[in-house]
Amino acid sequence: MPGSAASGTAATPGAAGWATAGSGPPGKPGRRERPDRRPGAAPARRGRHGGWTPWLYLAPALVALGALLVYPVYQLGLISFLEYTQAQVSGGEPTSFRGLGNYADLFRDPQFWQVLLATVLFAAACVVTTLAVGCALAVLLTRVRAVPRLTLMLAALGAWATPAVTGSTVWVFLFDPDYGPVNRVFGLGDFSWTYGRLSAFALVLFEVVWCSFPFVMVTVYAGIRAIPSEVLEAAALDGASQWRTWRSVTAPVLRPILLVVTIQSVIWDFKVFTQIYVMTNGGGIAGQNLVLNVYAYQKAFASSQYSLGSAIGVVMLLILLAVTLVHLRIVRRQGEEL
Repeated sequence: MPGSAASGTAATPGAAGWATAGSGPPGKPGRRERPDRRPGAAPARRGRHGGWTPWLYLAPALVALGALLVYPVYQLGLISFLEYTQAQVSGGEPTSFRGLGNYADLFRDPQFWQVLLATVLFAAACVVTTLAVGCALAVLLTRVRAVPRLTLMLAALGAWATPAVTGSTVWVFLFDPDYGPVNRVFGLGDFSWTYGRLSAFALVLFEVVWCSFPFVMVTVYAGIRAIPSEVLEAAALDGASQWRTWRSVTAPVLRPILLVVTIQSVIWDFKVFTQIYVMTNGGGIAGQNLVLNVYAYQKAFASSQYSLGSAIGVVMLLILLAVTLVHLRIVRRQGEEL
């Protein structure tokens, strides 16, 4: 009986293998065939078929993105290589191809480099201030009770939900030299915030931070709440201060979140338009508060140099694309998963 059982057991895999393979006897004696060859092929076909399934679900979104993003970018780049002014728009003159001529004119313009430098410095100040305020308030939310936390969250979300035009108009009224309450409270008299270059940029910075910090605050607060309480308790038992705990424990854990909010803040603040245009009346006195977005608008619509305005838009796109690629490279080097 043991011998019969052993032989039956030994014969079963071969029979099963040939039954599964659906082929005849082996061609050579002693050659071992893989009984799982065909079963392994079916999942491979399913994998290839399943590889197209996600794209089918994504197809409507990709078509929408292509219509709303890819085609406008294509038109922007195309116009930047043409001679396209009001004469071409009205049909008075034919459209001609200039190649890199618009970019050459742009890079020879000293005002472009001044505006680019002002845009970079202004965006950097906005990003740093927004991150500082948002992170500080996120930590504060973890220290206060439920009612103050809910009040602060509602106030922040209200600022976040306010349209940029509405918020800019309100801030201009608050700092108005004649009727604004800020000058009266601080005894500034008839000081005009929008007259000086630095004071106007500071006023716009206040408004940009006011409408941007809620995103950073809510995102960082959610990340802090996800940190195990045992880690923070261990840091407190070791005698670490709140600043030391943030720098050595909380910030390293929140590094992926901080990278995301930083790159998004850079993109948002680099292409600020509404706040500058509304609060400085189109770029300030003699264009002293111009940023690239407003500068492109003036060139394209105020001066009817649509090709030159498109070239500025392409330069902005390339700068932001470079910043995004650098951000992704840093994330990849650090091995973070976003």
